[in-house]
Amino acid sequence: MPGSPTWDGWPLMVITLPQPACGRPLERVVAECVDAGAPAIQLRDKTADARALASTAERLRAITKSAGATLIVNDRLDVALATGADGVHLGPDDLTVSAARNIAPRDFIIGYSTDDPVEARRAAAAGADYLGVGAVFGTRSKPGLADEAIGPDRVRLVREASRLPCLGIGGITLQNARELLDTGAGIAVLSGVMSASDPAAVVRELLRIAGGGGGCRR
Repeated sequence: MPGSPTWDGWPLMVITLPQPACGRPLERVVAECVDAGAPAIQLRDKTADARALASTAERLRAITKSAGATLIVNDRLDVALATGADGVHLGPDDLTVSAARNIAPRDFIIGYSTDDPVEARRAAAAGADYLGVGAVFGTRSKPGLADEAIGPDRVRLVREASRLPCLGIGGITLQNARELLDTGAGIAVLSGVMSASDPAAVVRELLRIAGGGGGCRR
């Protein structure tokens, strides 16, 4: 569990899109993913207002809770707390990790995005539970990052500097996932799952590559 010296993060986190490419509702896709073994889901919707995001979070929380999986809300600490989510994932432009830690319950999970080893150490000291590190292989999910790939070695450096569980993100596929997993980090996947015709099949294959099982589930 987060906060424990024996917790080494999740092997896989699935990050959502509001409208999965398969055409099925997001709630159904998330249910398929957790049934396939995904131990963590991150709700990410940069366009939804607080009320709409909270409504989605409540529905996803019911799904993840019944499956024993973790629900993280991207950016919005208020929505995460109000809907009973397990945690929040913050970026450099969001509320600081230390401020979130002062507000959140003791067992609340706080993730933070950085590819800088120095910043990673600061986040760890401020109370972060895990780090998202990328874009590892480049990504089209965020504007301007398609050709910016930090590579697995940077993930390794961030993990060693922070001594926190890390999730590499950005451009991860079935073909390159092993290269990232070999650094000791887990993987966070958005497009690879949300753009698939069969998201659950991708989850199962990624978990197989990661060594099987769903890792730490709540």
